[in-house]
Amino acid sequence: MAKNLTEYNFPEDLKNMNPDELNLLSYSIRDFLIENISKTGGHLASNLGVVELTIALHKVFSSPQDKIIWDVGHQSYVHKILTGRAKDFDTLRKLDGLSGFPKRKESPHDVYDTGHSSTSISAAAGIAAGRDLNGDKYDVIAVIGDGSMTGGLAFEALNNLGMSKSKVIVILNDNGMSISRNIGGLSEHLGKLRTSEGYLNAKASIKKSIERIPGIGSSLRGSIAKAKDRVKYAIISGGVIFEELGFTYLGPADGHDIDDLIEVLEHAKHVNGPVLVHVMTKKGKGYRQAEIYPDRFHGTGPFNAETGRELASGKVTYSEVFGRKAIELADRDEKITAISAAMCDATGLGGFAVKYPKRFFDVGIAEGHAVTFAAGLALSGFKPIVAIYSSFLQRAYDEILEDVCLQNLPVIFAIDRAGVVGADGETHHGIFDISYLSTAPGMTVLTPASGKQLEEMMEYAASLNSPAAVRYPRGGAAVEPSIMEKFTGKNIRISRGRDVDILACGTTYSDGRKAAEILGEHGIEAGLVNIGIVKPGEYGFLKDDDCYHNNCYHNKLYVTLEDNSLRGGFGEIFKADNDNLHVLSLGWPDRFIEHGTVDELKERYGLTPEAVAKAVMKALEERKG
Repeated sequence: MAKNLTEYNFPEDLKNMNPDELNLLSYSIRDFLIENISKTGGHLASNLGVVELTIALHKVFSSPQDKIIWDVGHQSYVHKILTGRAKDFDTLRKLDGLSGFPKRKESPHDVYDTGHSSTSISAAAGIAAGRDLNGDKYDVIAVIGDGSMTGGLAFEALNNLGMSKSKVIVILNDNGMSISRNIGGLSEHLGKLRTSEGYLNAKASIKKSIERIPGIGSSLRGSIAKAKDRVKYAIISGGVIFEELGFTYLGPADGHDIDDLIEVLEHAKHVNGPVLVHVMTKKGKGYRQAEIYPDRFHGTGPFNAETGRELASGKVTYSEVFGRKAIELADRDEKITAISAAMCDATGLGGFAVKYPKRFFDVGIAEGHAVTFAAGLALSGFKPIVAIYSSFLQRAYDEILEDVCLQNLPVIFAIDRAGVVGADGETHHGIFDISYLSTAPGMTVLTPASGKQLEEMMEYAASLNSPAAVRYPRGGAAVEPSIMEKFTGKNIRISRGRDVDILACGTTYSDGRKAAEILGEHGIEAGLVNIGIVKPGEYGFLKDDDCYHNNCYHNKLYVTLEDNSLRGGFGEIFKADNDNLHVLSLGWPDRFIEHGTVDELKERYGLTPEAVAKAVMKALEERKG
């Protein structure tokens, strides 16, 4: 055994390890994860839970020839270590460093870019179909958590794959929870499997009996295998739901027993058709704080490894501001309800769920269902608040259009993590919500610049009898004392300027204010407008301008600033609605933005106050020329 994980030549060295060495390796990996993630932040609990499973996968299968697909992908850190990337772990989730998710450009062992849930079985089915068409020979393995199995896409894939009879191995990593406690019938079914001592004891007893009999013939093995199947069905009916879909069901297996895992994976490898291996693990395994608080350590910032305390500023977050306001609205109106898609605490709805349990609904990882469920509630006379991360709400675009907006229902979308979110990268940045929500007829799109304005916009949204979306970023809620006027559905002019107006959406307001100050130091008079409502277009601030009344507004430069993709964003909307104005639009380019801190990404893409001021000065010079 090497002393340091960086000294191994993985995955090759793994193949030659004996059982004792594999178990020692699991301890080394856990220590390595805790040491590194405590410094960089990241997804700790989910990775601690799959250490032995990942070791067994790489022992039995030959990556990258065999294709291992990680659903969501936040549990792929151990996979990265075992495919030669331990030496780069100090760059995890940092700008130009290792991604916190599988990335094909990062390693040939990452065969599918992931970040959202419930996609692995569909991807595996497609890869396997391509393999069969090409006449290739390799195994395709999809690793999916029981939380992700609540997503409808997973069951669509199971149904299709079972019917196709294509050889795919699905590993059901059953740890009893996703980010929030798992919800629904499937969770209850798997819970019964996890607690069924009868089957586990029967399995162990049969295995011991076999070991006592020398020279077991093939016929006896076949009879015993059939007997085990009958025991499995008779005691728990554990695999029925999967067997009826066309899968061979194996398990449950102890997800922290490497020998047991290797045995069941070897069996799965020789099944000629789709097989589901049910593996039971414990999220946060091996780190006491993560075992006790797996939700807190699902995704964490840097923390003290000894105490488990996160090294955070303690500033009130936008999620917390939203959660408190949702309770306040519910206190005054018994028709206010709240809906989460397995992100209750993360979206700030934990307090609401405790205070109003009958008016709170967690539908599991099923964003499309959450939106249509909200439509049904609204038709029954309620006013639902649907709290979902921006990038996850993309999965419910059709339901927003067809089920909510088409019927003009009073559903409030509380869109957390809007804009760039930092270290989670491309799959988690919420830079498309203005673009996709603004295309929905009847939708009101609101962008608060501060925690106080978020509260005001929630009040405004609740007063409407139509769909409304309030988008706000991750992290500490800004305080903007320069915005004195209360939000009442109109954009707010903060200051006037002869040369340029900066129209700053939501939390870009702070950068716009600083950019205006920099321009003033260069003798450029810059006005500032707080854009709190993107749709419907509200441009009363144009009339509240000397240039407008003097009929010289066409000589002025209007700069839109937003934390959204420029394609379909506020800048394009404003320019289309005011095609007689000179408009410079600043926002995120038409590409997927990599991971890095928010400040680093703003610096790279020219969205810091200094860069904004520089872009304005350049545009003004070009107009003079």
